[in-house]
Amino acid sequence: QVQLVESGGGLVQAGGSLRLSCAASGLTFSSYAMGWFRQAPGKEREFVAAISRTGDITTVADSVKGRFTISRDNAKNTVYLQMNRLKPEDTAVYYCAADRDRSTYQIRFGTRDGMDYWGKGTLVTVSS
Repeated sequence: QVQLVESGGGLVQAGGSLRLSCAASGLTFSSYAMGWFRQAPGKEREFVAAISRTGDITTVADSVKGRFTISRDNAKNTVYLQMNRLKPEDTAVYYCAADRDRSTYQIRFGTRDGMDYWGKGTLVTVSS
């Protein structure tokens, strides 16, 4: 079965950094664009970042631009989200997801269906 397992979440002070990891198994990792999404308390799930199959194209939400970076290591079947200068507003459950057929643009703007597979999430709490 396909599994996406997030790790790296935790409690951090505002201004600090965290790196989230998502380890994929049960799929041909390099055939999937990957994305990170988050859901804050009382809010809808929102797009955070996406990366193309080869890693040559990335896109991030305006709210995290300049602070978050998505990357992937296809040899390790892992996608990362480097989060710097964290703010309390970044507090959320962060989800890793995979999509076989869509571009990073389509993932960002939610067109043409949704992600194919989702992880269970990892909690990031940013204290002030």
